[in-house]
Parts: sequence; structure tokens; C-alpha cells
Amino acid sequence: MKNKYGFILIKPQLGENIGASARSLKNFGFKNLIITNPKHGWPNIKAKATSVGAFDILNKTKVFDNTNSAIQNFDIIFSFSARKRDINKKHISLNKFLNIAKKFKQKKIGLMFGPEASGLSNLDLSYANYVVQIPSSPKFKSMNLSHSVSLVCYEIFKLNNFKLTKQLLFNKNIGQKGKLSQIIKLLVTKLEQKNFFKPPEKRSSMIKNINNLFYRMEPDDKELRILGSLIGSLSKNKKKLN
Repeated sequence: MKNKYGFILIKPQLGENIGASARSLKNFGFKNLIITNPKHGWPNIKAKATSVGAFDILNKTKVFDNTNSAIQNFDIIFSFSARKRDINKKHISLNKFLNIAKKFKQKKIGLMFGPEASGLSNLDLSYANYVVQIPSSPKFKSMNLSHSVSLVCYEIFKLNNFKLTKQLLFNKNIGQKGKLSQIIKLLVTKLEQKNFFKPPEKRSSMIKNINNLFYRMEPDDKELRILGSLIGSLSKNKKKLN
């Protein structure tokens, strides 16, 4: 399902960004990377260096002369931008993009990203069905090409791997409050023996603070035994040295 997607980099200027994009594709299980008119030619040594092992992605990368040729095998095209573009095209949010992509399960989807310096031209955008706005700070909307690719890869990965990415519930058998109460009682007793509660008028508030500290914990029986042993060991007399 993940490899129905193709990532199309239009006129990338830096081999490093191509390599980093390939690395992101491999990180999230994608394979189809397409580029048009890379500034420094193809293959590119810097792209290989920054791909950090994603050589299989680079070796299968398809290179085209223009945008029109690059999109021919796709059923629907999404173009990505950090800002709203002045073009007669549907502008949608990243969440809306994910919802639409989910509906087109059997379609080949092209994801188009513009060159680093200028972004996608209006001609490039004319080939897209949608313009997807990647949310970013209104004070600075210049996003690195490979970072944009990584973000989109991750969002699609989450969409297709919900069970893998959702947080697993941590099941823990919490110990009884009665056992914790006994340990706190022991602690208070030991602290009193050490004349800890000074001045005496603050004893009540200090004990409340101790209660707040321990009772918001959720220790299991083993942790309670360890805690009890630690507190108990503090009161044992030290052996006198000869």
C-alpha cells in the first residue's frame, strides 16, 4: 500500500537534499523517487553520501526532463507548499490531504515538491489536483526540501501503520494503598526520630507534602518492597570501625 506513492522532486538544486529525501523514503518504507532536471546532474556523489545507505532508492530513481513527463504514471497529484499560492487550485491542509489519500487506496498518488530556491512554479502547480499547505510558523515559512519530504513520509506512514505507531498501553499491577501507607508511616516515624520536622508547627504541612509525593506514585508490589527496604535500612546502626 505504501508504494503506490511516488515522491517527485522538481529541479532539485542540491544533491544533499536528494540523498536525504531518499533516506527518508527508506526510513518509512517508500521506494519510488522521481526527479526532474537535477541542477548538478545524475547520478550525484553528494546524494549518495547523504542517503546513508539508501542506495537502492537512488539506483531506482527515475529522471525526467520536465514535470509533465514525471507525472504521467500517476492518477492524482498533490503538490506541497509552505504558503498559499495565487493560483486557481484547491488549497488543502495536511490533514485533509491524508483524508483524501486514504480514500484513493487503489490509485497511484504523486507527491510533488519544488526546488529549494523558488518552490514549485505556477506551471508545475497546474499539473496538480491539490496544493497541500504544510503548516509552519507564519514568521518563517521557508522549509528545507528534504525536511518537507520527511514530514510527508512520516504522516503517510502513520496513516498506514496506525497499530504500529499508536502508543502501547503500559499495564502495571499497582500495589495496594494500604502497603504504601505502612511505608509512609515508617518513613514518618524514622524522620521523627531524626528530629526532621522543624519547626514543629510545620509538621502537618510537611507530612501532607510527603503524602502528595508518594501517593501520586503508582508503585507495584515489588517497588513497594524495595522502597520499604530502603527506608528501613536508613535507620540501621552503622558498625563501629576499629
